[in-house]
Amino acid sequence: MKVPILLPNIFNYPFTYESDLNLKIGDYVVVPFGKTKTTGVVWDEFEKTTNKSFLIKKVLQKLDVPALKKDTIKFLNWFSQYNMVPKGMALKLVLLSSNAIEKFPIEVYENFKTESKKNKIELSDDQKKTLKKMNILDQSFRVHVLQGTTGSGKTIVYFEALKKIINKRHQVLILIPEIGLTSEFEKKFIEFFGFSPAIWHSGVTKKNKEIIWSGIANDKIKVVIGARSSLFLPFKKLGLIIVDEEHDQSFKQDEGVIYNARDMAISRASFEDIPVNLISAVPSIETFENIKKGKYSLSKLEQRYKNASLPNYEIIDLNKTKLEKQSWISKEIVKKVKNHLEKKDQVLFFLNRRGFSPHVLCKKCLTSYSCPNCSINLVYHKSKQNLLCHYCGYKTFLDKKCIKEGKCDFVFSGPGVERISEEVRKIFPKKKLAIFSSDTMNKKSSSETLEKIIKNEIQILVGTQLISKGFHFPSLNCIVVVDIDLSSQGHDLRGAEKNLQLYHQLSGRAGRTGKPAMVYFQTYNVNTKMISDITNKDPDIFLNKELELRRQNNLPPYQRFIGLIMTGNNEKNLEKEAFKFKNFIEKSLEGKVLGPVNAPIYRIKKKYRVRLLIRSKRSLKIQNSLTKIISEFKFLSGIKLTVDVDPINFN
Repeated sequence: MKVPILLPNIFNYPFTYESDLNLKIGDYVVVPFGKTKTTGVVWDEFEKTTNKSFLIKKVLQKLDVPALKKDTIKFLNWFSQYNMVPKGMALKLVLLSSNAIEKFPIEVYENFKTESKKNKIELSDDQKKTLKKMNILDQSFRVHVLQGTTGSGKTIVYFEALKKIINKRHQVLILIPEIGLTSEFEKKFIEFFGFSPAIWHSGVTKKNKEIIWSGIANDKIKVVIGARSSLFLPFKKLGLIIVDEEHDQSFKQDEGVIYNARDMAISRASFEDIPVNLISAVPSIETFENIKKGKYSLSKLEQRYKNASLPNYEIIDLNKTKLEKQSWISKEIVKKVKNHLEKKDQVLFFLNRRGFSPHVLCKKCLTSYSCPNCSINLVYHKSKQNLLCHYCGYKTFLDKKCIKEGKCDFVFSGPGVERISEEVRKIFPKKKLAIFSSDTMNKKSSSETLEKIIKNEIQILVGTQLISKGFHFPSLNCIVVVDIDLSSQGHDLRGAEKNLQLYHQLSGRAGRTGKPAMVYFQTYNVNTKMISDITNKDPDIFLNKELELRRQNNLPPYQRFIGLIMTGNNEKNLEKEAFKFKNFIEKSLEGKVLGPVNAPIYRIKKKYRVRLLIRSKRSLKIQNSLTKIISEFKFLSGIKLTVDVDPINFN
């Protein structure tokens, strides 16, 4: 009997094999491929074209793993079509190192036993109403948005909703945007439910991943809390997907197989015919539009838990209160922070820049230190005494021989969180301080640091945007945004939306236990639209205006954007090929082709980068046409094309 087997590779079609085994769609098998053996899955249809002259080989073995569900296979086929990636690469996302994992002894899954404890958490009337709405039609596909102001108890509400699903012995997936959030979230979960969920992200060990993968496939593990990749686990009985902080840009996978995990979660729920809940304080523009169209249902929590007040805002005009040389904190801010510290308030200085300084220059030879592999400046990290590229990871020490004489005499232009922390330490030498960024909080000591912050043993925090995501600090009642003007720089069409979401989330870290709280913005541009948008406590006003602006200008979500990024070693050849490629696709494509232009960061990892942008109607038709056209174009050797459907970043 002939069977179609999809392999986890760059192929967009299954291969035909012979088998005497009793095989059905979704079975995991071992097959010969070239000179090696590989794991594949019995797919739902044969390759459509038969003009290839491959020798038909025999299936070697059927693996003792529950079959991949037909609904999951349909989802992977659609995922491949939508994101313009080969079906084999979509399958690869499901497998572990291109393998399926056979059963472990039952005792291995003991840690994940779901024995829910009874807790006595009293929900507010608003929370009860929201919970009731979330539980309607919980057996079939629908998208429900829980929009709640920060500190309103959104997590508790959907935890209550989870109980029902878990009690029915269904599996649950909770997607969170950052690895750094998992340990704190896991604690919350255990405290509420009394058992451990499975944690899934790139930092989990190979052995634990194998146990979890097998436990999911065999329905031995009921709850997974994970980053983007957990969406592709082989769930046997998935009953609910929750996307926490659905607006977060981190759900977009920008390397390898490019996709938006939030959008793909909605699609997987649709194929599985199960509900999906999107959670946010400020929904993404796409989600907001779907609410307005009535495609998604909505419930709102407008009051903070136990009626705590939202923080108040104050603008510090830097035109009136001049900064001293090599200082980024105004005297007015120092006074205000002193008052807060006297009241035992915790204080956060916010600057969305890692390291000490983003720009290093020798004032003798005027050499500006940039990455040799990428067209960006190296960032000075004083704690490590090195210059670091945040794109390719290139490192070098700050010990340079000057072209003129002796050693370089460095000037550090602009601050990062390390530099701000240095200044803050000088102003408040007796207070304990911690830096809160991806450089410091993904380490083993981070849980210890978090504990100290929660207990107010650390009085001052200096943090990047990581701190805005889902953390609860009871004593935090003062936030200083060091440089709000920095956020207005750039050319991102989503910039206004991203800023609103970031600063709304950030403000929401303060005043969560009922004590009066303040957020101070240092700025040279007092009357900007951005500041008025941020300080307006009703985000829907901004979202409505932004949606109308997008509609008038035919921008997403009203049109589809598809980014085409071409990379190569030779800059001139790349440019010529990009124009040739544009002319080729324009002849057959129903859509507008913009570009080619050099990418804002035109060189990454020694590769030059050119961008084109497709604008078209929102339809799968454009992906299907483009896939066919691309397959007919023969690129010069050394030139690679990356496709980004619904791009979020344009770097």
